[in-house]
Amino acid sequence: MTDDIELTLTATPGPAAVATVTGEIDLHTAPGLRMRALELIGQGHHHLILDLSGVGYCDSAGLSALIGIWHGAQEAGGSLAMAAVPGRLMRMLTLTGVDSLLPHYPTTADALSAHQGAPDVA
Repeated sequence: MTDDIELTLTATPGPAAVATVTGEIDLHTAPGLRMRALELIGQGHHHLILDLSGVGYCDSAGLSALIGIWHGAQEAGGSLAMAAVPGRLMRMLTLTGVDSLLPHYPTTADALSAHQGAPDVA
């Protein structure tokens, strides 16, 4: 496991923002991911789409961070969606039932399209 995780924000038209996550989400990196994502939400990116295509590994601490980010988005009147979720992470989300809590899409474009069709509650 590493101590490095990258979160790169991509500006998009409309209220949604895409944050690309690269690295491993584990006990060491999950707190930083959660903190950075919550900072983005606090800066007005209330509808956050996490592109997880660059995530090679995620443990239970990472799962907890994702749920914490979802809570933060909800508290800000926003939402959290995931895009391009790797197979191993998707299996963990399904086994824990978190897949029914966090919307997930095959691609970032699909997530943006779904969000643009939804009413903005923020």
